[in-house]
Amino acid sequence: MIIGPYINALAIVSGALIGALLGGRIPERLQINLTLIFGLCSLCMGIVMVAKVANMPAMILAVLLGAILGEIILLENGINKLASSAKGIVEKLFAHGGNRLSHEEFLSKFVAIMILFSFSGTGIFGAINEGMTGDISILIVKSFLDFFTAIIFATSLGYAVASIFIPQTLLQLLLAYSAVSIIPFVSPEMRADFAAVGGVLMIAAGFRICNIQLFRVANMLPALLLVMPISHYWTVFF
Repeated sequence: MIIGPYINALAIVSGALIGALLGGRIPERLQINLTLIFGLCSLCMGIVMVAKVANMPAMILAVLLGAILGEIILLENGINKLASSAKGIVEKLFAHGGNRLSHEEFLSKFVAIMILFSFSGTGIFGAINEGMTGDISILIVKSFLDFFTAIIFATSLGYAVASIFIPQTLLQLLLAYSAVSIIPFVSPEMRADFAAVGGVLMIAAGFRICNIQLFRVANMLPALLLVMPISHYWTVFF
């Protein structure tokens, strides 16, 4: 039974409600420090996942080819456009977020967090991983992070942040149930290499959250689709 996406959705909704109620009463220094901690947690998770790799060459090749493919098709730009298309709905439901932000500031931040919550490497990897292995730990950790992130963003964006659970949950459920169908064809080595590539994406996301290096993490997402076939054939021929 797939439960991770629902837990993640509950975390976002509850965090958004708490943040909207708190308003501007969260100190700025706490918001900044929490963001850095989020990045650190992502880095730690990534290191643990990479350590599980079974075929290092297969993992590296998948990351390289996936990143190249993502850059060629401009995947991150496409995701940005998809999130921006939600502006019309947001404008009708939450015209100015009910707070201090200007109209354009509100929409800009809303699109940014929609991408952060719904299209992060951690969420996509976590959903696929749960579908294949039944392990919800990645989505549980993401839920912890999303809960506090939603609180911080909702202090300025208001209750609109809660609505982001809809696209995120739909995407995670689609990925998780799709992954269930490939379980009979996945070996332990393929799962290990898949987890390792997910770890690489988490590390890249951690660097980005901490503003150390702004990796285009969304452009690296194709690596998650390539790694298992590459891992399989690497094991067969080498």
